Amino acid sequence: MTAEDTPNASDAASVPAGPESPDGATGRIVLLTTSHRVAPGLLSWPAWQLLHAADRVLCGDETHPQLPYLREAGVTVEHASPDAHRLVEECAGGRTVVVLPSGEGDRPLTDGLARLAGSGRVRMPDLELLPGSYDLPGARLLDLVQVMDRVRRECPWTSQQTHRGLAKYLIEEAYELVEAIEDGDRDELREELGDVLLQVVFHARIAEEASGEEGDEPFSIDDVAGGLVDKLVRRHPHVFGDETALTAEDVHAHWNRTKAIEKQRASVTDGVPVGQPALALAAKLSSRVRAGGLDVPLPQGEGVGYQLLALAARAEAEGTEPESALRAAARAYRDAIRAAEAGVDG
Repeated sequence: MTAEDTPNASDAASVPAGPESPDGATGRIVLLTTSHRVAPGLLSWPAWQLLHAADRVLCGDETHPQLPYLREAGVTVEHASPDAHRLVEECAGGRTVVVLPSGEGDRPLTDGLARLAGSGRVRMPDLELLPGSYDLPGARLLDLVQVMDRVRRECPWTSQQTHRGLAKYLIEEAYELVEAIEDGDRDELREELGDVLLQVVFHARIAEEASGEEGDEPFSIDDVAGGLVDKLVRRHPHVFGDETALTAEDVHAHWNRTKAIEKQRASVTDGVPVGQPALALAAKLSSRVRAGGLDVPLPQGEGVGYQLLALAARAEAEGTEPESALRAAARAYRDAIRAAEAGVDG
């Protein structure tokens, strides 16, 4: 960042001179920031150019993760933590001084430089902020994995949880997410997505241990993400391959064709979880029958269950999701009950 209050040449007569070279150059201070979410030593090309060209490179933290890599690259880094006044003096003669802030930043130093720049008493060097590395989209997921790992190790409750014990929470969080979607509440949507994501990361962390209830080979969140990436690439040949899909129906056909090759199911009912809500189960079975080109009459009976099955199959065939439709009707019924209650109370 360049200090907006830095005096220009027309102000020279009214501003006391700071340290500078005979030609008036006041130097340059560059704060080089890095992200802890990017492996140390992976810096941008402008950062490497700056580090090699700088007159001095300063770092007050002897344990800074970048130091071994900078020294290996031939960059001399001095252990020093000058205050703002001293740092300005170090720029005398038009020198460039690079500072590696500690952690997420060096607030006392930046505050001191800001005060000096705003005081008008010192001719300031150019002040710049250069990101040497920065977060890519999804970088905070790395923080999530690290936090989950620590909580799993140190929390008495979290450390005892199993896949089976957590299953009910995943179901609850999924329903809360659906409710947030139906309500159109963006804040709730963001929070509930986080709660569902927590369940995914939690289960993956347990799976790393591969002890206790399953006793299978361990896998990690990276294995989960890697498998998902591979699946998305395989099932989108129109994006990552040579096939063409001009409509959503084409995409759906690609997906189903690839999925059928992968799964090699003996029955169209394979992979349909019977533990899902009954209307959704009925609709899914009806969808599988239609997609498989089968002619399977609905079972006949006098009970309400058979009537609901027929309604669910009809809704699915007409493009309506019966579970969502019934939930919307139930919500309308709930609102009517509340309105009636309010009228009684009034």
